[in-house]
Amino acid sequence: MQIHALYQYYLQHPTICIDTRKITAGCLFFALKGPNFNGNAFAKEALEKGAQWIIIDEAQFKISEQCILVEDVLTCLQQLATYHRKQFTIPFIAITGSNGKTTTKELITSVLKTSFKTVATIGNLNNHIGVPLTILSIPTDAEMAIIEMGANHQKEIASYCKIALPNFGLINNCGKAHIEGFGGEEGVRKGKGELYDFLITNNGTIFLNTDLPYLVEMSAASNKKITYGTHDAHYVAKPIMQDAFIGAAILNRDAETAIHSNLVGAYNFPNILAAVCIGLHFGIKIDTIKEAIENYHPDNSRSQLTKKGSNTIILDAYNANPSSMKVALENFAAMPNEHKLVWLGAMKEMGSDAQKEHQQLIALLNKHPWEQVILVGKEFESTTHSYLWFENTALAVEYINKQVFEHKTILIKGSRASKMELLFEAISAC
Repeated sequence: MQIHALYQYYLQHPTICIDTRKITAGCLFFALKGPNFNGNAFAKEALEKGAQWIIIDEAQFKISEQCILVEDVLTCLQQLATYHRKQFTIPFIAITGSNGKTTTKELITSVLKTSFKTVATIGNLNNHIGVPLTILSIPTDAEMAIIEMGANHQKEIASYCKIALPNFGLINNCGKAHIEGFGGEEGVRKGKGELYDFLITNNGTIFLNTDLPYLVEMSAASNKKITYGTHDAHYVAKPIMQDAFIGAAILNRDAETAIHSNLVGAYNFPNILAAVCIGLHFGIKIDTIKEAIENYHPDNSRSQLTKKGSNTIILDAYNANPSSMKVALENFAAMPNEHKLVWLGAMKEMGSDAQKEHQQLIALLNKHPWEQVILVGKEFESTTHSYLWFENTALAVEYINKQVFEHKTILIKGSRASKMELLFEAISAC
């Protein structure tokens, strides 16, 4: 079936489903395949649960005229998303980076939705399936689209750009994340820079953080840049702290506006400023932007500060790499609180650099007089240190359950696979 013909079905039934546990009546079910499952095998179940059309790529599962046979289901999903994207002339803002892209996306969404009908990536559905699903969730009357793009290897961002066709884009930063797949820090910059490459080639606009010289260099070929930073930019601000929370003093037309956020850590300052920059660029008043940012509360294990009894807990357990670990520890060390505990989970996708990067993390820890450090994960097993170490979170939780913690300030951080939120649950129950 031609994509144009399938698109007519989509217009009549614009809900896309890829999981039979979440079937809604009248949806289009795409029978995707994975390492341990074949979506084609669920065609019958999808029909019985009310799906209107079933997109399959294996002929033996065509059990009804409602089953549409295509060459490859995933490719078909991506092509349908691109076809839908081409129906719009609105801003499509692509966001990528090593650290903070989801928080930045949420802040930008909070700002833009005050004035425009805005659709953004839900959660972190930012991969080869999530990107097309996000695009296909955009209604025809949308006024803004924000597409988050994650990547762990070369050419991945380039492939997402071909699907989403962004006309605006932002790279938060390029740090030591997914270095196993990218082949080192330079590989990360090259991979993330594929967004700039696409925008430059297609006359798109780059939102640029001028405080990061490597981003300035990477974007040098662009003649369409909207800049933000602490100096020499279209939109200038300086960071301000209120207790543990970061904010920004925005200098706009010789007036200063103080914005206080509910985000912990100075590393969130450029994320706030990016949202301010984009909001102002699209004509939103600074007071409206201020209100939107100040009303945003993180609830996704990213830069959350929580009070549990007499303890103060900073939960940042959704992502961890050498770059984000460094800024998190430096920020935590700078906080005036006493009785600081650091509980860190292992960093993933470090490849052959795993032992070296974890030992360097130990070196960072050694620079400060923490009251306690707990390390979790096999990656720490071969490092040299004098801290508490547990092979997995279950053992760490067992230890925490036997202790009494009062009047402590605790940083909990680790890669998502480390499941450090279980330590948060344990200390919360104490």
